[in-house]
Amino acid sequence: MTVQFSPAAGRDRFVGTPVSRIDGPAKVTGLAKYAGEFAAPDLAYGVVVSSAIAKGRITRIDSAAAEAVPGVVKVITHENRPATSQKPEDYQDAVAPPGAPFQALASDTIVFSGQPVALVVADDFETARYAASLVRVEYETAAPLTDVAAQASDSYDPPTKRNGIKPPPEPWGDAAGAYDGAEIRVNGQYRMADEHHNPMEPHASTVVVEKDGTYTVYDKIQGVANTHDYIASAFGLKPEQVRVLNPYLGGGFGSGLRPQYQLFLAMLAAKDLGRSVRVTLTRDQMWSFTYRSEAVQTVSLGADRSGKLQALKHDAVQGTSTYEDYQEVIVNWSGVLYDCDNVALTYRITKLDTPTPGDMRAPGAVTGVFAIETAMDELAYASGQDPLQLRLKNYTEGDQTEDKPFGSKELREAFRQGAERFGWASRKPEPRSMREGKELVGWGMATGIWESMMMQSSARAVLGSDGRLEVGNQTGDIGTGTYTILTQIAADTLGLPLDHVTTKLGDTRLAQAPVAGGSWTAASSGTAVMKACRDIAEQAFKLARGMDGSPLANVDFERVVFTNGRIEVSGDPSKSVALTDMMKATSTEKLEATAEAAPDKDFEEKFNAYTHSAIFAEVKIDEELGVVRCTRVVSAIAAGKVLNPKTARSQILGGVVMGIGSALHEESMLDHRIGRFMNHNLGEYHVPVHADIPDIDVIFVDEEDRANPLGVKGVGEIGIVGVAAAISNAVFHATGKRIRHLPITIDKILGAG
Repeated sequence: MTVQFSPAAGRDRFVGTPVSRIDGPAKVTGLAKYAGEFAAPDLAYGVVVSSAIAKGRITRIDSAAAEAVPGVVKVITHENRPATSQKPEDYQDAVAPPGAPFQALASDTIVFSGQPVALVVADDFETARYAASLVRVEYETAAPLTDVAAQASDSYDPPTKRNGIKPPPEPWGDAAGAYDGAEIRVNGQYRMADEHHNPMEPHASTVVVEKDGTYTVYDKIQGVANTHDYIASAFGLKPEQVRVLNPYLGGGFGSGLRPQYQLFLAMLAAKDLGRSVRVTLTRDQMWSFTYRSEAVQTVSLGADRSGKLQALKHDAVQGTSTYEDYQEVIVNWSGVLYDCDNVALTYRITKLDTPTPGDMRAPGAVTGVFAIETAMDELAYASGQDPLQLRLKNYTEGDQTEDKPFGSKELREAFRQGAERFGWASRKPEPRSMREGKELVGWGMATGIWESMMMQSSARAVLGSDGRLEVGNQTGDIGTGTYTILTQIAADTLGLPLDHVTTKLGDTRLAQAPVAGGSWTAASSGTAVMKACRDIAEQAFKLARGMDGSPLANVDFERVVFTNGRIEVSGDPSKSVALTDMMKATSTEKLEATAEAAPDKDFEEKFNAYTHSAIFAEVKIDEELGVVRCTRVVSAIAAGKVLNPKTARSQILGGVVMGIGSALHEESMLDHRIGRFMNHNLGEYHVPVHADIPDIDVIFVDEEDRANPLGVKGVGEIGIVGVAAAISNAVFHATGKRIRHLPITIDKILGAG
C-alpha cells in the first residue's frame, strides 16, 4: 500500500521503511536531557514530605528542626503556602475529569495516602532530602474506603461526563429476556488489579526564573501546552510569561498526560522565592498519583447451540477519587467487537480515598476487553466451538453502538495470518490435553481493539537556502518514535535526504499540538507536517517556475515530484531544478509555512474507525509448582498504513510486554485498613523482566484506511489490548481452571476452585 501524500510528493523512499530512531544516538550517549536534568544558575532543590495516612487531617506540623539545617531555604506547608487561585476551575487541565482537581498544600485535609504535606527547599538536593526527614507531622485519622468491590453498592452514574470519553450507549433489543431464554449461558465476574505506570524516568519539574521575570519550565509531561496552560491559570500569569519544554520523555504510558503535583510545588516555590527550583519525586512517591484503577465487571453472554450470540450484558464499577469523577470507556468495546441483537452495557463509578486514577496505556480497553474476551472463551468451551471460529461466527462489519460501518477492518485477515503463524490449527481443544515434560501447555487467543483517532493539530515547516528543512510542533515524543516518523514524512514530501531534516518537538514556542496520547499523534501531527511541507513545496515550485529559462516554466504543479533535493518533471528527470539553486536564483533566504490538520467531519459522520488485533499466546505451567511461563506470543495488527515498521514493531512489543505484566505480574496491593499501596517500589511491585518475556512475533496486516490523509491508525495502544485475555485463556486451556481475577499468580493456580 502506498500513501499518496500529494501530487507534488517525492517518491516514497522513507515512509513505510524501517528507519532507525533519529533520537537514538542522543539517548544512548546521554546527550538527551530530561525534565530533572536541566541546569540553572542558583538552582534550589525541593523534596516533598508525604502524608502517612490516607484520610483525616493534619493537627500539627513541626518544621523547626528542618528549618535549622544549614542550607535550607524554606519549608512550605499549608500554613504558609503562598496564595494561588482560589477557583477550582483554574486547576483544570486539558484532560482532567469532572470535579475539583487536587491542590497540593491547600489545606489540612488529607484525601489520599502519600499526599504531599510539605515541601522542603534547600540549596542542594542532599540537604533538602535530609531536612525533609526531620519534618514531624501529627494527624487526626479517619477510616479510609479504598475497596472497589465493597463500595460498589454506592456507585453512581457520573452526572458530568468526561470530555472525550463516550458513555455506554443506550441498550438495544431485550438483553435480559434474550439471556434468560438462551440455550447456552455464560456469566462471570472479572477483576484486574490496580496497576501503576512505573516509567523509568521519575516525575520531575525544573522551573527556571529568568532575568526578565518570566519562567522557563522543564516538565515531565506528554503535552507541553497542558503544563503551560495549567501554570498560567493556577498562578495568574500571562501566557507569554511561561515557556514549557520537554524534548524527551523517559516513558509516560499516560502518567504524564496531566500535570502532577511536583510541577505545582516547583512553580510555587520558584515564584515565592524568586529563584529557580527543581522538584523530583521518589519512586515511592510515584505511587501517590495516577494509576490504572481496578474495575469490578460482570459479563453475561447468551447464545444458541452454535455459539451465535443472542444476548450480551456487560457491567462495570470502577473506582475514582473523592474529588474528581474519573471515567474510562470499559464496557463499550463489547458492543463494538461482536454482532448481537440484544445488548445492555452499563458503567458506574464509586468514590474511594485514593488519588484520582489516570489513563494508562489503552485505558478502559485493557480492562474491558479482558472481561469480554475471557467470557467469549468461556462461551467457546460451553458451545463446543473453537475460540477462533466462535469469534468469526459473531464477526461484525459495523459498530453497533453507533450504528455505523467501520472505515476499514482487516480483522479477518489478522485472524488468518496470526493463526497460521502460531500454528493454531494443530491445537488440541480439550483442557489439559497438551504437555511438554512436567509442564502443562496451553494455547489461548483473543481479539484486541482500540479507537483510531485524529485530533486538531498544527505544524510549522521552514526550508532554508541551504536546502535543509526544519519541522515541528508542541507534541512530545513519549518514546514512540515521533521524531523519526515526522522526519520521514517531511523528507518524502519535499524529496530530501533524512539528514537534511530536523524535527523539533516539546516546546510551547512551536506550533500548537495536543497532548501525545490516545494513539493519535501519527495521524494528527503527521498530517499537519505533511500539509506544511506541501505548502512549502507549492511555494518552491512557484518560484522555480518563474526563474529565467526554467525547465518547469510550462509545467503544472500536479506533474512534478520532489526528489533528491530537486523539483523534477515526473517521468522526465532531465527537466528539474535543485531547491538550493532555486533559492539562490530567486534571492530567497527561507520558505515558511504553518498548516492546520483536523479530523474529517464527513468521514466521522459516516464511519467509525478502530485498530484491531488478533493475539495468540502459549503458556507452560509447572503442574506441581504452579509457575506460569508465557513462552510464545503472536500479535497480528491491522492498523492502516505503517509509517515505520521498526518503530511500530517496537510499540507492539512494548504493549505485549505490558499485557504480560497485567496477566501474570503487576498488582498494586492496597491495604484497605490503612488505604495505602503496600508494594510501592520496584522490588515488590512485579514487572516483567527479560527472563519473563518470550519470543514475540509481530505481523502487520495490509489495510487501506480513509480516516486521514496518511492512512494511519496509530499503534501505541493496540499492542497491549487483549494480551491479558489471550494469556488467561491459555492458562485455562492448560489447566482447566478458569481464573477471572488478574494477575494469575501461583496461589491462584494451585488454589482450590
